Amino acid sequence: MPPRRSMMGAQALHNTRDSRALRDTFTQFLALTKPRVMSLPIFTAFVGLWTAPRHLDLITTLIALACIALGAAAAGALNMWYDADIDAIMARTSVRPIPRGQRSRREALVFGLCLALGSTVACAVLVNVSAAALLAFTIAFYVLIYTVWLKRRSPQSIVIGGLAGALPPAIGWVATGSPLSLEPALLVLIIFLWTPPHFWALALERSSDYARAGIPTLPVAAGGEEARRSIWRYSLLLVLSSVLPWALGYAGTVYAVPAALLGLAFLGFALDVRQIKAKRPGAARQLFGFSILYLFCLFSSLLLDEVTRTDRLFPALLEVAVTSPEAPADATAQDAHSDATQLESTALASPYP
Repeated sequence: MPPRRSMMGAQALHNTRDSRALRDTFTQFLALTKPRVMSLPIFTAFVGLWTAPRHLDLITTLIALACIALGAAAAGALNMWYDADIDAIMARTSVRPIPRGQRSRREALVFGLCLALGSTVACAVLVNVSAAALLAFTIAFYVLIYTVWLKRRSPQSIVIGGLAGALPPAIGWVATGSPLSLEPALLVLIIFLWTPPHFWALALERSSDYARAGIPTLPVAAGGEEARRSIWRYSLLLVLSSVLPWALGYAGTVYAVPAALLGLAFLGFALDVRQIKAKRPGAARQLFGFSILYLFCLFSSLLLDEVTRTDRLFPALLEVAVTSPEAPADATAQDAHSDATQLESTALASPYP
């Protein structure tokens, strides 16, 4: 009995170690995807998908969002693969899996490429080719244009490279089969103008970190004063662009009021950073933190406005209910029922009442 118990105990210990190793491996690969950063493109893509004039059924909606999430994960993993050398130098990024020796650069590269290929192919097959093409372009732009080409060369890298982070609403919009138009372009513009003050606020706080790694962020390349001026300029442009959906008739009062209040608050934080003579410690860090809340609340207001103006809380479920009726008994009734269904489906596909 004692030897048998000993063998059982050893097996249990072995199983525990295997389970822990598997859990650690999963956690490390998940960290390669930058999960906290990934939440933003998923949410903004959902807003683009929801506000589009056409709508998907529930299952296809979830598949589209999963493809966009995997595409964002691919971009994060490939970014960590290429930036592993400078990640090891910076205090903020030195705890990532590759600098800590938990995962190799080769593993990150293969993982990122598999995610990129899998997400775009799945999107093309299960959603549509246009959304897959835009998703592939976004991943390539982030990795090749921003990470490989601009990040280590230009203080304007975040401005140009910010286009990649701004495109998810357009991907969500196109995923529904809706053609690109001014409305999704406005959503892209808002995120595009939001990115520089958001990132430069962080760069001001971490300027020594970026300088040690040789990354020419605006505070490093042009100095803190120029960075503060640029934060103020882009903040003004951002707030002005945020009212365009209302001004052009794409959104109503439910969006306009929060957009105005959030914009005033954003300008207050940006002005606090801009006042370099009376600047107080932590102003840039507070702007960085508020900027995340700002974008989430702004796009949430757009969602709420869409719901209140269209009186359609669950468009995908309603579409399924309308387009899957029981077949009428005779041909005449079937034709009449088909016409009625088509009219009802058209009404549901419109974003306006």
